[in-house]
Amino acid sequence: MMKTRDAAHAEESAEVEVLIAEAAKFDAMSKQVKASLGRLETANQLVNSNVNEVYSNTQGLQVMNDNIDKVLDAIDKMLRPSEDKGREERIIRAGPERVGLPDYLTSLKRVDRALSQMSSSGLRINQQIIGDFNELLSEGNNRLQALFRSTLADNVQPVEPLHYITKQLPFPVLPQESASKLGSMDSFLSSTAARDASHNSRESPSVRIYAEMRGAYLSGSLHNLSAASISTSKRKASDEIYRQGTSGIGTYASGIEGIFSAEFNNISAIFSRQDWGLAFDATCRKALAEFAKTLRELNMHIKSNLPTDCFLAYEIVEIVTNVGYRLDQLSGQLKLPFADALKPIRETAKSSLAELMEDVRRRVSSMQTLPLDGSSVPFTAEVMTRMQALTIYPQSLGSVMTSLGDGNWQTVPSVNSTSSVSLPSLKSFDVGADTTQLLAHYIMDTIETLLTSLDSKARGLLKSKALWGVFMANNVAVIDRMIRSSDLSTVLNSGGASARVESWRKKGTSAYLESWREPCSALMDVQYTNRGARPPSGSNGLIDSAAVIKQLGSKDKDAIKEKFKNFNASFDDLSGRHKALQMEREVRSLLAREVQAMIEPLYARFWDRYHEIDKGKAKYVKYDKGSLSAQLAALG
Repeated sequence: MMKTRDAAHAEESAEVEVLIAEAAKFDAMSKQVKASLGRLETANQLVNSNVNEVYSNTQGLQVMNDNIDKVLDAIDKMLRPSEDKGREERIIRAGPERVGLPDYLTSLKRVDRALSQMSSSGLRINQQIIGDFNELLSEGNNRLQALFRSTLADNVQPVEPLHYITKQLPFPVLPQESASKLGSMDSFLSSTAARDASHNSRESPSVRIYAEMRGAYLSGSLHNLSAASISTSKRKASDEIYRQGTSGIGTYASGIEGIFSAEFNNISAIFSRQDWGLAFDATCRKALAEFAKTLRELNMHIKSNLPTDCFLAYEIVEIVTNVGYRLDQLSGQLKLPFADALKPIRETAKSSLAELMEDVRRRVSSMQTLPLDGSSVPFTAEVMTRMQALTIYPQSLGSVMTSLGDGNWQTVPSVNSTSSVSLPSLKSFDVGADTTQLLAHYIMDTIETLLTSLDSKARGLLKSKALWGVFMANNVAVIDRMIRSSDLSTVLNSGGASARVESWRKKGTSAYLESWREPCSALMDVQYTNRGARPPSGSNGLIDSAAVIKQLGSKDKDAIKEKFKNFNASFDDLSGRHKALQMEREVRSLLAREVQAMIEPLYARFWDRYHEIDKGKAKYVKYDKGSLSAQLAALG
């Protein structure tokens, strides 16, 4: 048993020793492995350091390679313009007529693009080529301008505006082929490069050339209309009021509107939108200057003949304002040039309102005599003709009166007075209640001024009050008739105009009727209510004249006889004077009715009472009631 236990112990000891030996061997191997790992880590760090250095060197080489490629490209670009210079020079020096406009423009654009690229590089080596290309571009620009000019030259012959105006035809425009060709050239000439080549960066060469050549075309075409406007405006008698449409200014304005509208169509077909306004303004400038000169000359003529030709000023204001607004609506241009041209005429139109009223006072004041037959003066009809003419121009007068202000036409404006340079607003041209009322106020103020002046003059020159009354009534009748027979009746329909005229008519009528008070006074008698019974009446209720006479004393009878004699004499005298006076038809009829209404009732009453004073012998009682009524009716 013991032997077995010792043997097992010895075997286990042997195994332990073996295990210890194996552990020692593994320990040694572990140390060797650790040493190998340390050496491997050191080698790995060395490899990583070398790889990073190689990677960095590779990136630097790649950047260098890219830079080399770029330098090669830049050299290629620098060499390419030099290589292309000969080709572009041949095209540009040959001219657009030989090589064709599209190829010529393409060549110019290539030169322009090459110049931009070389200028941006900043390399001194390019300076010589840049200079050569600038010269080439300048030459090409000049040749293109010459072609632009020659293309326009085919269509700048002046036209006869009357042909298109009278036949209501549109004014001619440039042929579509020419407009397209000009537009192609403008696409380059309006570029910055072309402007720089022309040494004028602010203005396109094509706009300048177009304005120069087409401006002369517009001015030349309109020249005859300008001359005709002046000659037709002056072709009338010095005392004849201007009649609407007799001046050629309306035709002139129509010509301007038509030819300017056609020109704007040309410009919009050729130029870019940003240049429309500049080109249109520059092209129309010469023709507008001639138009303004014409208006200034017409203004001088109007001012020297203001009472008769101020109506031309009203017509011009209306025509030019409407044309200016229509062209401004079409193009957005020319509003101020038209306003500048119109300003002198418009100022004259404003001042004319006070001048016309002052002319009425001056003309009446200068009258040395008045008609001794009571007839109206011709000046009244002249003034009313002026007032009738005013109604023809409601738009322009409404605008002028609105800017002047109600009632401010009573005094002549100062010579130094100024107003803004602008066309009146479209709203001010609306003929509404306000403008019509202003016109009515002015017309009635003028009529009032005329009648007041005539009244003052008549009181000084006409000795008879009856004559003064007839004179005033006749002038009022002329005024009233000319109001009713014209558009004045519409303008003066409200505002108390008829009442003001009627008040003057009543003044004249009242003054005339005062002279008939003398025969009326002869028909006045005295009746005493305390002297006996009332005079008996006949069977038909009439007064018994014989009974009345019978009750009178001798002195009363003589008084009645004297009254009949006085009445007869006064009535016959006034009737003769009445018939001798020159009266308007309506005045004679009115005054006859008024006299009859005054005399006939008094005479009928007096005759009923006292006609038996001469017992039918007609020694004192010259007229019975019927014959007197016939005499009174004959006054009308």
